Formats: sequence, C-alpha cells, structure tokens
Amino acid sequence: MRDFYKGKRVLITGHTGFKGSWLTRILAGFGAEVTGYSLAPEAEPNLYSMAEVEDKIHSIVGDIRDLELLRKTFAESEPEIVLHLAAQPIVRDSYVNPVYTYETNVMGTVNILECIRTTECVKSFLNVTTDKVYENKEWEWGYRENEPLDGYDPYSNSKSCSELVTHSYKKSFFQGGKTAISTARAGNVIGGGDFSKDRIIPDCVRAACNKKTIAVRNPHSTRPYQHVLEPLYAYLMIAQKQYEDIRYAGCYNVGPDDAGCITTGALVGLFCSGWGEGQAWENKFLGGPHEADFLKLDCSKLKNTFDWKPRWSVEKAVEKTVEWYKAYEAGLSLPELMDDQIREYWCLNKTGRE
Repeated sequence: MRDFYKGKRVLITGHTGFKGSWLTRILAGFGAEVTGYSLAPEAEPNLYSMAEVEDKIHSIVGDIRDLELLRKTFAESEPEIVLHLAAQPIVRDSYVNPVYTYETNVMGTVNILECIRTTECVKSFLNVTTDKVYENKEWEWGYRENEPLDGYDPYSNSKSCSELVTHSYKKSFFQGGKTAISTARAGNVIGGGDFSKDRIIPDCVRAACNKKTIAVRNPHSTRPYQHVLEPLYAYLMIAQKQYEDIRYAGCYNVGPDDAGCITTGALVGLFCSGWGEGQAWENKFLGGPHEADFLKLDCSKLKNTFDWKPRWSVEKAVEKTVEWYKAYEAGLSLPELMDDQIREYWCLNKTGRE
C-alpha cells in the first residue's frame, strides 16, 4: 500500500477533521501528493494543528458547498484519487441545524461528484458515510450492504441521501468506467486527537483531565467501536483496489468483529481502567433527541472481497487512545506518537517496510 500511494495525487475533503488529520498524516508519510480541502479547524485544541502536516501538503480552506472553489481546486490539483470525508458529523447538531447538515452532507456530495464528472484525471473516488445510514430496526444482527437505507435523524438521513446521490451519479454518468466509485459505511471510531463535543471519548478525556466523574448520557446503547486507524486502512485499501481494478467498486461496511460491538458504558469502563487514577463514571441519562440504541454492522463483504479483518480489538483501541491522550496531557511529541501508532498498526518498521 505504501508503494502504491507514493507519488499519487490524492485529494482529501475534510482533511482538518479528526479522521482527516490522521489520514493526511498517513498519506504524507507514504509520499503521496496530498491536497486537502476543508473548513478551518473549529475545535481548540485540534488534531490538525497537532499533527503538523500543513507544511507537507497543499491545504485549501474552503466550504464543500462552494462548487466554484471546488472546481478550481480540482483543476489545479488534478487528483487521481479523491477521498470524501467532509461532513457535518454530529447527530445532536443535526437536530439544531438540519438545513446546514443537509446542505453540507448532501449537496457537498453532489458538488464533489460534479467535479469528478467534469474532470478526466480522477480514477478512484471513495465517499465515506456512516453505519447510521441504515433503517435501524434495533435488531441483534449486523446490517448488510443490501439493507434499506433510511437514517432516522437529520445527520443519519443526510448520509443516507449522500449514499443515494453517489449511486445515482455512478449509474447516470460513470458507466463507461472512467472512474471507480465506492462508498464506505464505517462504525464509531475512537482514537487520539478527537476533541469534538457530544462524543464519548472526548467527554471522557475532558472529565479525566479535570479530575471529574465521567457523565454518560446513554450507557446502554450498543455501537461498533473501532480505532480510527481501522477504517482509514480500509478506505485506502478500497481506493487502491478499485483504482487497479474497477470491478472492486461498490459499497462496503467497515466495522469491528462482534466483540467490538459493546455498550457505551462498557467502553467508558475500559477507558477508566486504562486511565487509572481512580477514574470513574456515572449514568446521567437526561433524555434528549432520538438516537439509536442498538447498531451493529456485518462486514462479511469487506472481509471476503479483500481478505480483510480488523487488526486491533476494542481493548487495544482504548489502550492506544488513552496512550495518545496521556502523551497530550504530559506535553510529549504527538506527531512522533502518531507515527509510532501508524507503524504499529501497519506492522511497519522504522524504514516504513512491513
């Protein structure tokens, strides 16, 4: 994979976000020619600044809703591979501002696909959506890629619409084989550097750093938790494989094995054990807008197609997450730690070879 991406022109939307910052660090380390297109980081602190990647890539501050700036970016960067991560990603925020959520997550996807449609150089496009795109029936088995799409809340529904837009463009404009197009539906991710509001691990870290008990608003909800490097590896694998052979293009679930589908309370318990210092949590369910109680993915298609499997257990994912935040609290070098975790996950030595 490292050799494949060396020298490739890659455009990442949402490169200043949590996933995007990790992905940008990985691809810059692989020697790719990376162009990032995103809003400026909102959070302070933020991982993008900590990752120290801006001098290694071409970064453009822009709104995914701005079609003309996107067209200019495509014309200047001439990407071979496009990885679309830009989104309004928070369920609760989507209830507060549904119009912005739909504009960003749906029309943003339309704008990206319109640029690809009118750009000859793009050979591989991956739209990153979410496990929440499915019509959630709260059943015990994992959703498969052929299940109905119908997210409940504005965020989930907007990502379902993003999937449908991608499928429509693919059928309407890309049947000739110019560009391989896939979508990836990933489960909940954890890892170092997420400082977003209304996400469980950042909430845990804020409480732990302030020596407070962690308040968990829905400890009994079940989610497919995985370290952020798991889906990023899968995204890069899918984009590479379909670049090399368009027959690999499709839609894929990306999530942990069943052992990684645990309750939020169990996840917080792992965090408290890893953090130490007597850290504790309490159930603070106070109601609020609807969120799914039970959600799990069936990743058989990804496993069977690419001989893929998760590399890190949920326990390992929490361990590496706590390691990152402990280093942050201690003022250690975070880019160096990120590179160490990337090498460990990819099973690379110091020279970058497996």
